Amino acid sequence: MDVDESNVSYLPQQSLPTVHVPASYDEHRDKHTPLCIDNGSTYLRFGFCTSESPRVGTNMIAKYKERKTNRPLLLFGEGIDVEGGARSQARTPWEGDVLLNFDALENALDYAFIQLGIDTPTVDHPILMTERLASPLHSRALTSELMFEQYSVPSLAFCVDSVMSFYHNNLPSPPVPFRSDGLVVSFNTASTSVIPVLDGKGLMSHAKRIPWGAMQATDYLLKLIQLKYPTFPSRVTATQTNWMLQNFCEFATDYTALLRQLKDPLQMRAADRIIQFPYTLPVAEEKTEEELARIAERRKEQGRKLQELAAKARMEKLVQKENDLAHLLSVRDRREEESKKEWADTLREEGFSSDAALDSMIKKLEADLKKARKKEADGENEEPEEPPSFPLVDVPDEEEGLKEKRKQKLMKAGYEARERAKREKEREREEREAEERREEEERDRDLAGWAARMRREQEAIMSRIKERNRRKAALTDRKSAASQARMKSIANLAADDRVPKKRRKGGGEDMFGADDADWAIYRKINTAAVSSDEEEDFATLQSVEQKLLAYDPTFTEEDTHASLTSQRSALMSAFRPQYEEGDVKGKARIHLNVERWRVPEAWFSPSMAGVDSAGLGEVLQNVLARFPDHDKGRLVKNVFLTGGPSQLPNIIPRLHATLRPILPPEMPLEIARAADPTLDAWRGMADFAKTDEFARVGVTKAEYEEWGGERIKRWWGGNWNSSVPM
Repeated sequence: MDVDESNVSYLPQQSLPTVHVPASYDEHRDKHTPLCIDNGSTYLRFGFCTSESPRVGTNMIAKYKERKTNRPLLLFGEGIDVEGGARSQARTPWEGDVLLNFDALENALDYAFIQLGIDTPTVDHPILMTERLASPLHSRALTSELMFEQYSVPSLAFCVDSVMSFYHNNLPSPPVPFRSDGLVVSFNTASTSVIPVLDGKGLMSHAKRIPWGAMQATDYLLKLIQLKYPTFPSRVTATQTNWMLQNFCEFATDYTALLRQLKDPLQMRAADRIIQFPYTLPVAEEKTEEELARIAERRKEQGRKLQELAAKARMEKLVQKENDLAHLLSVRDRREEESKKEWADTLREEGFSSDAALDSMIKKLEADLKKARKKEADGENEEPEEPPSFPLVDVPDEEEGLKEKRKQKLMKAGYEARERAKREKEREREEREAEERREEEERDRDLAGWAARMRREQEAIMSRIKERNRRKAALTDRKSAASQARMKSIANLAADDRVPKKRRKGGGEDMFGADDADWAIYRKINTAAVSSDEEEDFATLQSVEQKLLAYDPTFTEEDTHASLTSQRSALMSAFRPQYEEGDVKGKARIHLNVERWRVPEAWFSPSMAGVDSAGLGEVLQNVLARFPDHDKGRLVKNVFLTGGPSQLPNIIPRLHATLRPILPPEMPLEIARAADPTLDAWRGMADFAKTDEFARVGVTKAEYEEWGGERIKRWWGGNWNSSVPM
């Protein structure tokens, strides 16, 4: 298929990990400079509060034994990708949105302190560390125990990352205290939270969180891709899927209207984004023109020989059937002449169990010969010809002319069968002409009623065709009801009780086909068999549509089955374009269209991805409903977005379209995004660590030793403040 190459994007090449050189510790030695650690689910950001930007590493560790030297290694972040087998043993401190793996956290903190150049036995710096909204108290207690017991830090304070990002972007000029209002919407890795802030204090008792974040969105996009491309030649990883999410997905202001727009194949193709995966072209031998010409001539010759062999086989089969029919007819003629015992012996010699079996076989042969002769009669010249004569048929049997007489009998039977076929064809033509006359009279009398009847007939035939196609598709699934019914039919045929078990075991006669119902069962169990009803339905449908096109002015080409099927096929082709067999480059491409908006829409409708939770719009409405109009106006005047997924396009227009209808018309609504959604949380922590207030919000080592890890200090940026009871 033709593809605009300018619309093709290539997966980024995996770069070698950067070797990070530990910083010099001389600048901060014995100065007690506060240390800020943003312990995120994806990245660990750490640094002294006096630094302009933090050091960043993937928050993941792996304990791995090197193959060559058999030495145990502890890898962190990008270093995991250096060793091929280390990825399978990688661990993160987080399990979803809860901090659980404290061994991994300890290893990550070891790496952070080494990179900061801290070479003293203890970490003699106050620590400001992030935690998730509504974190369990035991997670904070174990983290405090690790910090005070393992590293002997002088003090430790916890804060909510999104509140610190809000603090950094709304930081007042000193010495004015922080008194900003706003509604913080934080898009995290494993969740999305909404935190109201009034007078510079996060109201955690009114905050809400939904279990949908970047990790779930990436997993959802990966499942959609796997469903769309079940036989994709390459393995699509979560890292590649996350890259697609960040670069091609966006929010829709009106998702329902967008879906209606994408029903147009042209709009679907315009929305398409193509991702090219790596591929390897097969090595093919190049042939000369002479070799190609010889191969083509050889194929033509083989085709001609196959046609001749097929024609010869058909003729031999037809002659054999005529001989078999003549023989069986002669056998049936002896029924009246022989006694019952002799007739039973004759049937047994011929391989029949009863008269019904003999009559059924004769009937089947006559039907096959009638069908073959009808085809032959259709191809013959319609000019009248003199009937042939068969003089030996009525002559008494003589040994000398017996062979010729049998031949003339067969020729006479064939001629009479062809004549009957011609008469049958003429009768059908007369009935068809009479039916056309009746239809013409009905059209002249009531055109609207005739057209309505024809349309109902067209819809009924299309429904049968659709149901037949649905059944064929269901048979490919072994767990479907149709497939299980097919297996039951096969099992019933295998347990056919018309032949006794002893006789079946001893090689008794197979009775399948003796009953006409057997062939209906065969059509059910044979998924590849072409149904005669299907051919008849298509022929009837074409005839009905031709009549409607000719006589019904309201029926157009767009209403025909072919046009409707073509429209669906065009939409499916735009949704997932099909490449020619052998196009290795095209087979290694992923087309994203509907998925670009469907995945971000899950933030507002998690149920579409199988998550039983309220969407972001419903949560915002629920949070705002708890405030009077005066406070609500202060909140919506500064709706603040932070976190990596907040960088997806059109998130601000979508939130505006969600919030505006639930607010009074005169209430101003302003939505802003963090200047740097990924680093502003750490920068806000650094800003706060430089203030005098920081020394009052941390738990000191002496307090820890007296009260334990559950010691909490309430302050405006933490999970516990004065509005939340202990």
